[in-house]
Amino acid sequence: MKSKFLPLVLVGLLAGVGARLVSAEDYTKAPGTKGTNYEAQLPADATRLKIGDKAPDFDLLGIDGKRYTLADFKAPVLMVVFLSNHCPISHAAETRLLPMVREFKAKGLDVVAINPNSNQGLSIHELGYTKYTDSYEDMQRYAKDNDFPFPYIYDGEKQIIAKKYGVLATPHVYLFDQDRRLRYVGQVDDSRYETLSTVKQHSTRNALVEMLAGKPVTVPMTHVFGCATKWQTKNDSVAEFDAKWKAGPVTLENIDAKGVAELVKNNSNRLRLFNVWATWCGPCVAEFPQLVNFSRRLSTRKFELITISMDNPKIFSQAKSFLEKQSAHPSDALAKILKAEGRTAVNFLYAEASADKLMEALDPQWPGPLPHTVLVAPGGKILWRHNGEIDANKLLDILIKELGPYYTLE
Repeated sequence: MKSKFLPLVLVGLLAGVGARLVSAEDYTKAPGTKGTNYEAQLPADATRLKIGDKAPDFDLLGIDGKRYTLADFKAPVLMVVFLSNHCPISHAAETRLLPMVREFKAKGLDVVAINPNSNQGLSIHELGYTKYTDSYEDMQRYAKDNDFPFPYIYDGEKQIIAKKYGVLATPHVYLFDQDRRLRYVGQVDDSRYETLSTVKQHSTRNALVEMLAGKPVTVPMTHVFGCATKWQTKNDSVAEFDAKWKAGPVTLENIDAKGVAELVKNNSNRLRLFNVWATWCGPCVAEFPQLVNFSRRLSTRKFELITISMDNPKIFSQAKSFLEKQSAHPSDALAKILKAEGRTAVNFLYAEASADKLMEALDPQWPGPLPHTVLVAPGGKILWRHNGEIDANKLLDILIKELGPYYTLE
């Protein structure tokens, strides 16, 4: 599903560039952009394959439980493509890559996909476009859900093969001839979007046509853009992000039914997830960490978590203390937007005596018990409601479908 909500921050985004001939020195640099310097992120012991180099062998576990090596692939042309479960640019490219693979398999193409990412090197805010992590278990789910027509193997534990190939980002394509010499390396095509009409240079397809016809590849190297490889050396930066979030300031403000009604109108461009809770409500306390997890995970998206405590105003400090322990605060980017809109809080304590007035303001279909959760689109339409403890996986699936798994043009 295409997103109706543009991201707050396009993490790791590089502008698309045409598939022109580039040198080994500059093929990772996107002209006219301030994108990620993938080359600088390569580990010191990594190498970068050059045109004509032999394909490094591998012995890696596939999602089917089998181990794969180069010898398992016999076709005249071999594609080794590095993909990931979490990357929106990889996801968009796969909408063209998968049909292309099915088309060319009968013409002499073998394909193996490798996930190069360390799941421990992946920060939670980098998962804002997906319900998957880059773990081996989620590789199995992701490939099944997307009907991968090729083996999908895992290199994230040691990243030995990713270093031997010099994988800069996902997606990253390598095409080898019958002698397993590198003849093409680079992008799937020149678009970071899912929309086919945005593709101007079908880089991998053009190289495949030439290779299968026995011709030299006209454009053997193209720029790579996507989500930078999540090297294990990035673990420290993940820990720094977690520590910074944990230390963020938490605010709590009183609110009445009229104030809630104004928030539900949702005159913003964001999805708003409302959760009504209390410190004395067991299911509320149990589910709350997952709600904060959504706030962190979707911190680069058009998304806002708003919590409403039903605690007695006399124990305001107790409710705030709970929120502080949960690190329930907006991202820095969202906090700036809220300030510009004249708001500072995302956490509120309902201060009126009448619960009926709150129900009418938030969701007239709310039967009364806690917790109660409501997802509201821009303009105030309720997209989803749930009374009782949430199923986190189901709600995450709904959120990703509403926000979309790709960068979009809208």
